[in-house]
Amino acid sequence: MIYTPAPEDARLPPVRINLLSDTQTQPSAAMREAMARAPVGDEQIGADPTVNALCARVADLLGKEAAVFMASGTICNIAATLAHCRAGDEILAHETSHVVSLEGCTHAALGGFQIHPLAGTGGQFSADTLRAALHRPDRHQARQSLVCVEQTTNLGGGTVWRTSALGDIAALARANGLATHMDGARLMNASVASGASPRQIAAGWDSVWIDFSKGLGAPLGAVLAGSNDFIDQVWLWKQRLGGSLRQAGICAAACLYALDHNVDRLADDHANARLLAAGLSQIGGVTAEPPETNLVYFDISDAALSNQELVDALRADGVLISILGGRLRACTHLDVTPAMIQEALEVIRNVVEGDTAARIGRRAQV
Repeated sequence: MIYTPAPEDARLPPVRINLLSDTQTQPSAAMREAMARAPVGDEQIGADPTVNALCARVADLLGKEAAVFMASGTICNIAATLAHCRAGDEILAHETSHVVSLEGCTHAALGGFQIHPLAGTGGQFSADTLRAALHRPDRHQARQSLVCVEQTTNLGGGTVWRTSALGDIAALARANGLATHMDGARLMNASVASGASPRQIAAGWDSVWIDFSKGLGAPLGAVLAGSNDFIDQVWLWKQRLGGSLRQAGICAAACLYALDHNVDRLADDHANARLLAAGLSQIGGVTAEPPETNLVYFDISDAALSNQELVDALRADGVLISILGGRLRACTHLDVTPAMIQEALEVIRNVVEGDTAARIGRRAQV
């Protein structure tokens, strides 16, 4: 099997420290209780009161006219591009963004869109870079219809787009007749880290969504917001993609609980990420990038083992991290405590320094 996820090896020990992703969060007992109590109805006909309450709240939070509940952030991106663009159009986005790297070329497969990759450090591009990529309407080239950013950047290291940069890019796109879309998978992390409100971050952007299944701790769900006309078109694509739901209030209740209880505490995840990065930098052969939010990327090229060898050795000791974009990544979230960070650092130190010493010893014997 190539695409089907393989069951985890039953011989491996239980995971005790999960730094793989903030998608690994488990719904708390209080969140589960809110889900169990949620009033529900048929979401497809607008009759689920909990879904309706969530959409109204997120639309207000982001300063938009309307919103729609989706199962995931990826379907938000897909439905948004399908609503904004037509076949043969070009989307401009950073070369490491989620729509480029992690969505299975869906935008080409389903929409017939090409994506123009833009360069820039930290997963961000400048208004000048965007300006240089724009061209006048030309029948020999794709029609440029949409500019997309990712907040926070994922492969870019969890960096936060500043509102001034977002404003400059949105204004430039608008002046050239392009729509704008924000992948807001970790927008609430960006808000907590920067002090800018979600409404300030989303200002000037035609569409934006926030994810509830990452640091906010819900089991699934994302909400896409925009104008009334835009959301109306998204509903068409939601139906076509099989994304319309039934008694979805059970899941929407978890998202409402997350907005009430799990936003401010994202600062704890950011603090734990800084703690982890500082500790990693104290391990010989390891270099960690200072995190802005909850994503910690680090490098062990000066150590004596490969990325995969480290991942495998940690998993054998019950610690999960990932390799993303060719780099090692650890992600903090609500199920990770400062004590777990210290324990993970000790395990990583033992693997890296122990393996390095062993390999040096073996070379000395040759």
